[in-house]
Amino acid sequence: MMQFISFTSGSCGNCSLFKTEQGGVMIDAGASPRRVSRILTSEGLSLSDIGGILITHDHLDHIRSLAGFCKRLHVPVWTTETLHEALMHHSFTEDLPVDCRRVLEPGVWNEIGSGFSVRWFEVLHDATQTVGYAIRTGGRLFVLMTDLGEVPEEGFELAREADTLVIESNYDVDMLLGGGYPYDLKMRICKGYGHLSNDGCAEAVRSIWHEGLKNLFLCHLSGNNNTPSLALSATAEALKGLGVESSSINFRILPRSLSTPLMNL
Repeated sequence: MMQFISFTSGSCGNCSLFKTEQGGVMIDAGASPRRVSRILTSEGLSLSDIGGILITHDHLDHIRSLAGFCKRLHVPVWTTETLHEALMHHSFTEDLPVDCRRVLEPGVWNEIGSGFSVRWFEVLHDATQTVGYAIRTGGRLFVLMTDLGEVPEEGFELAREADTLVIESNYDVDMLLGGGYPYDLKMRICKGYGHLSNDGCAEAVRSIWHEGLKNLFLCHLSGNNNTPSLALSATAEALKGLGVESSSINFRILPRSLSTPLMNL
């Protein structure tokens, strides 16, 4: 059985856990070990269920607690060679234990233990490097892509085979452009190397949709330029245009500052 829980999702922090009976892998480390431990305990789990950590990129809301997790759990940290090099020089992760570092090779499925195979694909975002992940286990496929200016072709290809897709729906265009952010920040967000809008997410889902997609989670919503109802309605309308009722799948927002329940996928 595949299970998933999001501890937090957004600029306040990004951290989630994907697991099976064989073990679990945490994706990003933007929540504290104390918070994650408390939430896991409430679900009948513990930090020992985290067998490794995948890192999408080196922005602080994704790596803030990485060193703390590694010192406490001493689990492998899986990411690209480029990102490992960046983490070695980041003030929050420069003391990451060397023996925790594991490099994921490009263009192949990497075996990371507990029955998981992982493949990464690069996305456009203004970090040192940003990647999405596909996790394959037991003949099923989980795909996560966040902090992406646009969806790359490899992301589309993998998502079209996924049982579960976690995809960014960061901002409403009208709220962003009509809001109080400085012009340069607005352009940084919406001009290809920032984040994916509600409309961009909806268009991507329209292209990705296939009958095998059972779980669709929208992540990394902006606290200033979006609302859960706007994000949900944009993608729900895209699905409706394909003749798919959003109520027919597990379709939900991953909250910014609250955890989800532990969900069976």
